[in-house]
Amino acid sequence: MSFHLPKIYPITDTALSSLSHTEQVKALIAGGATLIQLREKNNSVRAFFTDASEAICIARLAGAKVIVNDRIDVALALRADGVHLGQTDIPVTTARRLLGNNAIIGFSTHNIEQVKAALDLPIDYLAFGPIFQTQSKRNPDPVAGLEAVSIIKSINGQLPVVAIGGIDKSNVAEVWSAGADSERRSGALVRGNFFFRWSGALAAGSRLGDRRLVGLLGRRRGGGFTVGCGPFRE
Repeated sequence: MSFHLPKIYPITDTALSSLSHTEQVKALIAGGATLIQLREKNNSVRAFFTDASEAICIARLAGAKVIVNDRIDVALALRADGVHLGQTDIPVTTARRLLGNNAIIGFSTHNIEQVKAALDLPIDYLAFGPIFQTQSKRNPDPVAGLEAVSIIKSINGQLPVVAIGGIDKSNVAEVWSAGADSERRSGALVRGNFFFRWSGALAAGSRLGDRRLVGLLGRRRGGGFTVGCGPFRE
């Protein structure tokens, strides 16, 4: 499928931010995000499901797409826009069969061999890294470095490459110069209440300004929004 991959691609993280996925999605959309990944490694599936249902509803009202990390069951149940899978998750071919041709499927790789193996998979983008040292994962893979990004871009054809791992405002220009189509962030966005300050980095490509967002979602109150989306209930 064809979709717009933004230059900065944020991931929610409740442990790093101390915010729910819904709160993070509201803030990221206010900053201009058009594609957001929900990643949950700590809470129960039930708690994640309830939180994600409201987050996806809010994103849809704003015209943003949401994909779910790892959990294809949650993505299917909530009709998310797609999933992001890792090396040990459900096979990509199975995910494509279950989700259909219109779903966005991303796939993480950490070395050149994994990249080559992924080129024949039915995916929409390839994530590669960590490019730098990262603290967002408990047991990160070995640092790949910027030179590896250039090598991957020379062999992957038209498949977009999303750089991951240890990327922040001090090194993002180097990542783009190396050839990455986008860069994925979690820790750098949630530390220090960075969400709203991040909006400046997205201004050039943003489709949503704060005024339009308030019109779509409701009146902003105390850093949040009053919206028509409630958490999932049976």
